[in-house]
Amino acid sequence: MGCLPDVTVLRTRLENTLLSYHSLSEEQWRVAKKSKDVTVWKKHSTEFNGFLYKAEGIVKENPHKIVDYIRPGPYRLEWDSLMTTMDIVETLDKACCVMRYTTAGQLWNIISPREFVDFSYTTEYQNGLLSCGVSVQYDEQKQNCVRGFNHPCGWFCVPLDESQSLLTGYIQTDLRGLIPQTAVDTAMGSSLTNFYVDLRAALKI
Repeated sequence: MGCLPDVTVLRTRLENTLLSYHSLSEEQWRVAKKSKDVTVWKKHSTEFNGFLYKAEGIVKENPHKIVDYIRPGPYRLEWDSLMTTMDIVETLDKACCVMRYTTAGQLWNIISPREFVDFSYTTEYQNGLLSCGVSVQYDEQKQNCVRGFNHPCGWFCVPLDESQSLLTGYIQTDLRGLIPQTAVDTAMGSSLTNFYVDLRAALKI
């Protein structure tokens, strides 16, 4: 097992980082992909030599139920088509845990399956919720899987009215390995728009 930093410090730093992303002005972003009801933007990340992606769309449900489907737990693996395994390897308190998960190959396996180990934290935000995470050093990686690294990521979910919420995500994933940036951009844009499609379908069941 790896040695986690102080949990209070880690979650405070993570929350503050996500709040700083959420306060960025519109002109700092450029559109990466746009569908009928989801928009994905990107900007150069300050964390690594890649991009920070922002995704936004409306989901017809209240924030608590939506975030129950997003954060680590029994629902996520059932509906997220990109996620192939997920285990909570350590529960730190009711708001924090460490999760290990794997993702499917993408773009005809140009991007092979990846493994991630993330610290996850969920907290209240403006009558809604923020569920955020960051990769941590923890355990040895699987021999048949490249371990990727998530720099601070998260989902803000706030109610628009009694029946729908605005879901805004910030994702910056270092997939590692020799992957062309154009392939990463295509995969990230598609996976983020598909995330909303899969989530909406799951919430209707």
